[in-house]
Amino acid sequence: MRHLNYNHLLYFWTVANEGSVARAAEALSLTPQTISGQLKTLEQSAGGALFERAGRGLTLTATGQFVYQYADEIFRLGGELALRLRDPGLMIPNRLKVGMVSSIPKLIAYRTLAPALTGPDAPQMTCREADLNSLLADLALHRLDLVLSDQSIPTGLNVKAYSHLLGYSDISWVGSPVIARRYSQNFPRSLDGAPCLLPTSSSVVRRHLDDWFERQGIQPRIVAEFDDSALMKAVGEAGHALYPVPSAILTEVWDTYGAESVGRIREIRETYFAITPERKLKHPKVIEITETARDRLFNNRNRT
Repeated sequence: MRHLNYNHLLYFWTVANEGSVARAAEALSLTPQTISGQLKTLEQSAGGALFERAGRGLTLTATGQFVYQYADEIFRLGGELALRLRDPGLMIPNRLKVGMVSSIPKLIAYRTLAPALTGPDAPQMTCREADLNSLLADLALHRLDLVLSDQSIPTGLNVKAYSHLLGYSDISWVGSPVIARRYSQNFPRSLDGAPCLLPTSSSVVRRHLDDWFERQGIQPRIVAEFDDSALMKAVGEAGHALYPVPSAILTEVWDTYGAESVGRIREIRETYFAITPERKLKHPKVIEITETARDRLFNNRNRT
C-alpha cells in the first residue's frame, strides 16, 4: 500500500461503524455496489479480508481491527481540523489515552487517575483495559500515553517503554460486617477453611497469596475466582465470603461496599507502576497523576 486512498478508507470506516454495507451506503449517499467494489480494492491493498459475515451484518477481522484503529484516529483528527478551520478560536479538548491491566483494582485505578479528571485543563480521557503485552504494544505505537500496571515491564521484552514506580500497598482481608466479625478472631489462622473470593491464578497478587497460604499452612475454601477485582468486591458485598484488597483503599472499600477489615498481611505487597514511552515524564497530566499517587494514595514516595 504505497499510497493510501482515503476515500476507500472512509468507506471502510463507515461500514465498520454502521455494521453493514447497506447502512453505510445510505449514510454516504452511495450505492452498495460502489462501496463493495471500493472495499475489495482496499482489501487487495491491505493484503487480506477486512470484514467477515456475522449473521446479517459484518464484523471486523484481525486485519480489519488493525486498520480501523488507524482509520478512527485519522477521521477523528480530520473532524477536529474541520472544526478549527471553521472556527480558529475553538478550543479542542486535549486528550489522555490510558491503558490499565485487568488485574488493577478499579478503586486504585480511579484514585490514581482522579487528579486528571478535574480542573479547567482536564483532558478528555480514554481508558482501555487489557493484558500488559497488548497495552505495551499500543503504547509503542503511540495509541496510549500511559499504562497503569501491577508489574513492571517484563524482562527481555523488546519495547521502548519505561516503568515508573508509583508505590505499593500491603493486603487486607475484608468482608461484610457479619462475616468480618466471625473471622477476625485468631487472624490469620481464622482463614483456614474460611469461604474466600480470590483473584485468578494469572494475577501477581494471587501467586503471592498462594505462596503465603502454603507458608502459613492455611487452606481457605475458595468460593470463586475473578479476573475483575470490581466484580469480586461486588460479590463480596453479598456477605458470603472474605476477599483481599489493597490496604491503601480500605476506606473506599468500606464506603463503596460496606466491607470491614478482618486482618492485614504486611508480608504481601502489591506494587503499582506507570509505564510511559519516555524515561523522563513530559506529559503534564501524567506527571500530576504519578506525583499525586506517590504522595497521597500510597504515601511511600519512591522514584525510578
